[in-house]
Amino acid sequence: MVKNASFKLLLSFFLLLLFSLNAKSQTDSSFQHPKDSRDTVYMKPEDTIFLKPVDTVLRIKNFSPYFTLHVDSTLDYHFEINKNPEDYYWYLKNSPVGLKINKDNGILHFKADKSYFLSGKLKYDNEYKVKLGVQNLNEPEDKVDTTFTLLFYNTDIVPSKIKPTVTNNLVMDEGDTLSFKLQCDEGSFPLESITFFSNYPIRSATPISHCGDVFTWIAPYDFIKDDENVKQKSLVLSFIGVDKFFNRDTAVVTVKVNQTVNYPQRLLEYNKITSTIQNYIITLKSTFRDLDKKIKNTKNTRTTFDLTSAATSLGGTVFSSMTDHDLQTTGKILPSVGVALVPVKEAVAPNKNDEKNSASLVRNDIKRLQYLLTDNSLIGDKDPDIVKKISKMKDELQQVQLQLIDVPLVDDNVNPKELDEYFNSPKVNKKYRLMKK
Repeated sequence: MVKNASFKLLLSFFLLLLFSLNAKSQTDSSFQHPKDSRDTVYMKPEDTIFLKPVDTVLRIKNFSPYFTLHVDSTLDYHFEINKNPEDYYWYLKNSPVGLKINKDNGILHFKADKSYFLSGKLKYDNEYKVKLGVQNLNEPEDKVDTTFTLLFYNTDIVPSKIKPTVTNNLVMDEGDTLSFKLQCDEGSFPLESITFFSNYPIRSATPISHCGDVFTWIAPYDFIKDDENVKQKSLVLSFIGVDKFFNRDTAVVTVKVNQTVNYPQRLLEYNKITSTIQNYIITLKSTFRDLDKKIKNTKNTRTTFDLTSAATSLGGTVFSSMTDHDLQTTGKILPSVGVALVPVKEAVAPNKNDEKNSASLVRNDIKRLQYLLTDNSLIGDKDPDIVKKISKMKDELQQVQLQLIDVPLVDDNVNPKELDEYFNSPKVNKKYRLMKK
């Protein structure tokens, strides 16, 4: 028992000694002599202070450059700045109808009422550039000016329409001018181009490409050809407008064109055929005078032979009744001489029935052509029967030329007045007048 107690006491003393030595070693290691330069001195670190820069430039913190609104929707957007808003004033420039901003707090407000678009004050798909500004009330240089874009769209598409300023059915005559304006009812998307088509090849005197252009067309006189058995033709005009999405609208105008006379051209044609007939009449009068003179010379020669033959026969009768034998012999010879003169007459001056008939025919044709000119003279400034008269004169002239195709025409350049005097002289009229049976 004593040994165990002594052992425990010795062990406790030993443990106490080890604890004391350990505590002393820790105390010595924390102490450092000041003269020992090889040892490092550990100081307590100091705290670092970060200074935040002052925000002095005025700016809009939540600026949005683009707004898109649907019709009948409402926009409320609060612009914020980096400074005290009580010292600043908000304003708008070039703003569309209905767009407002609160000058004190910068709240942008707009209600896209459909009435704005129906009245034409606002348009769909049109970018509105709006100027936005904020100004310091105390410092004039402290301000911000910028712009943002506002666009309106509508899901209810209203189509654009072409509206010509005339009705769908028109009536006009050849030579008249058709002119009307192509107006447009603009819908959601305006028409960007207009073209037209027709069932006959025509073109407008003015260009047609956009709304507001004027279509002008002059109906030519030969729109209805002479070989066509119609007096009226229908011209169908189709105007097609296209927007930027290639949506189309078509307006149709039907024009009924009546056939009429190209009076200026027909008048030139009438004057030409009249002048041709008048010149032809002068040529026929020269031919008639030449034929009539030949017939007159032949008649005088034949009359001389007839008188000579008759005188010879009568002389033979007289000489045969005389008592002298020689005279009686002469009286027997003279009748034979008179008979012999008859074939001589036919040989020297044959009876020209052909020339006489030709002269009569030429004279009749001259009268016919003169009556033709008188009967087909124009009445008024615009004779509606000018085409018929031209056609009749052409036909009559052709018939006369066919009748006189075997008659050699004479053109001796005689004064027309002299020819008229000869043609209308009483002797000539008496010679060629019709005899009653």
